[in-house]
Amino acid sequence: MGEAYIVAAARTAGGKRNGRVSGRHPADLAGAVLDDLVARVRCDPALIEDVVMGCVIQAGEQSQNIARGAVLASKLPQHIPGVSVDRQCGSSQQALHFAAATVMSGVMDCVIAAGVESMTRAPMGLSSEVLAKNGYGRAKSPRQETKYPDIVFSQFTGAEMLAEKHGFTKDEMDAFGFDSQQKAITATKAGRFDAEITPIEVVGPDGARSYHTVDEGIRFDVTLEGVRNVRLIKEGGRISAATASQICDGASGLMVVNERGLKNLGVEPLARIHAMSMTAGDPVIMLEEPLFATDKALKRAGMGIEEIDLYEVNEAFAPVPMAWLKHTGADPRRLNVNGGAIALGHPLGASGTKLMATLVHALRARGLRYGLQTMCEGGGMANVTIVERL
Repeated sequence: MGEAYIVAAARTAGGKRNGRVSGRHPADLAGAVLDDLVARVRCDPALIEDVVMGCVIQAGEQSQNIARGAVLASKLPQHIPGVSVDRQCGSSQQALHFAAATVMSGVMDCVIAAGVESMTRAPMGLSSEVLAKNGYGRAKSPRQETKYPDIVFSQFTGAEMLAEKHGFTKDEMDAFGFDSQQKAITATKAGRFDAEITPIEVVGPDGARSYHTVDEGIRFDVTLEGVRNVRLIKEGGRISAATASQICDGASGLMVVNERGLKNLGVEPLARIHAMSMTAGDPVIMLEEPLFATDKALKRAGMGIEEIDLYEVNEAFAPVPMAWLKHTGADPRRLNVNGGAIALGHPLGASGTKLMATLVHALRARGLRYGLQTMCEGGGMANVTIVERL
C-alpha cells in the first residue's frame, strides 16, 4: 500500500448567516478554494484527476452534484470530474479518506478533497421541507420506526443527553464556549489563520469591494457573563447558542497525492496521512461516537493519545469535545488550540477539510509532529484522521 500526502490545504474564512459571503453561490465559493489549492502548489491543473467534495444539504443551489458544479465554476479544466459526498458533518473528512485511499491504491495520483456549505443559501432542513411540500413522507422509514419507536433523531437532543450522561454543568460548558472564543480571538490577532485562508472578494452594501479574510463568527467583545446570559436552546436544558457551533457559510479543500503525484507536481508534502478510521454507534445520543472512533484509530495506528501533539475535535456542541477529553484523558492544552466551531462556525459539509487545513497549518507553525482530527456526525457516526507533519 502506498502513501497519501497533503500538499496544499486551504479554507475560506467563515461567514455568518446572511453575512459577508452569503452573496456567493456555493459552487463559486468552493471553486475559489479549488483555484487557490492549484495556485499554492503552482501545478498544472490538468494533473488533478478527481474532486471529492463533502456537502450535507444537497438541495437547491447545492444540488445537481455540487462538486462538479464547483469544478465548472473554477479555473480547472472541464475534463476534471467531481463527486459529492454526504457523511453528515464529517462529509469532507470522508472526502479526504476517499481521496487518500484512491491515491494510496495507485488508482489515481492527485485528488482534491474538499467541502462546501452555504447555510444561508441552502439552510438546514431544506431538502426535507421540499419533500414534505411535494407530498412525500418523513426521512424516517417505517422499518426505522419499528426499531426506534417514537424517537426523533436530533443532534440537539443528543447534545443534551451527552451533557447529562457525562455530568457537565451549564457553567462548565459556558466556560468551554468562552474559552473557544478567546482562543479564536488570540489566533486571529496573531495571524495564525493567515496561511490557511483563501481570500474571497465580497461587495458591500455601498458597492465597495473588499476581501473576506476573518472568521465572521468570532465575538471579539465576548465576556463570560455574556455567554452565561445567552438563552438556552431548549427550556430546562443546559446548552445555548454560545455553547453550540455557529451556522456558517464556507468552503475548504486539500490536495492529496501519492509518491508519483509528488514527482509529477514537483512539490514537497505538508503532511502524510498516518491513519484513518470510521465507526458508527448509537443513533439517538449520536454525538458520542468520536470517543470510540478515536480508541479504534489509536489502536490501529499503534499509538497512545499522549503521542498526539494537537487535536481538532469539532465543537458541534460543547459537551462533544468535553466528553472526548474525559474519555481519552487527552491534554486539554492541545485541543482546538486556535478555537473551534463555537467561535469559528461549522459549515457542515466543509468542516472536515476545514479542520484538517487548520490542523496541518498549526502543526507546521508550532513545529509539532502528529495531529488527530475527529467529529461527531448525524446518525451516530464518526471519522478519525491522524496525520504526520513532514
